[in-house]
Amino acid sequence: MKLLALDTSSEGCSAALLVDGEISERFELAPRGHTRLLMPMVRELLAEKNLAPAELDALAFACGPGSFTGVRIATGVVQGLAWGLDIPVVPVSSLEAVALGAIDALEIPEDTGIAVAFDARMGEVYWGCFAARSGLPVALAPEQVCPPEAVTLPAGAERWFGAGPGWQYRSAMPEEVSGRVDTIDETLVLRAAWVGRLAVIAYEQGKAVPAEQAQPVYIRDEVAWKKLPGR
Repeated sequence: MKLLALDTSSEGCSAALLVDGEISERFELAPRGHTRLLMPMVRELLAEKNLAPAELDALAFACGPGSFTGVRIATGVVQGLAWGLDIPVVPVSSLEAVALGAIDALEIPEDTGIAVAFDARMGEVYWGCFAARSGLPVALAPEQVCPPEAVTLPAGAERWFGAGPGWQYRSAMPEEVSGRVDTIDETLVLRAAWVGRLAVIAYEQGKAVPAEQAQPVYIRDEVAWKKLPGR
């Protein structure tokens, strides 16, 4: 299988190419460089494997939650490519992808919980809770956006790890949450390689969609800046 995965949902910009189980990736921390960097990354990856875009079987992208502008960039690029190539798209949760990265980076044991937190601005965090099962994240509760004071840990795991930059607000989280988390890595930034690994599994499960159904997931509809009076 040949799958191209993209992510621009956070300060990182990355593209990954999965060809028959082998992964190649480009990654750069560039909060304002996504539109400039993404397509050159794609071209480099395809050239390395001597692949034409028409040889791809599917596309994948981190559909959110995350930066509103960043998520829209990846969505637009994926939709355009999918339309032109007439191939399906696999949307992947940004929170779930970071949970996968945490399983690898923190060597999280089987059946241990991973609480992923992103900074959602406006005094809130994006929050997703997963369990490590056979080396993959399994959702234990619906993803949500809420103030740090309102986060909870669902049933399904006794031991917990934390991942993602939203854990900078740990001091504001309830003691029953922060006190149960053994290890926290605030530095994990989403990478397209994690998106691609999850996308291959989802593709095999029949979860790919046509281009028009490859939509961003914001979780909330509010804009990420304060409205001017009268707007």
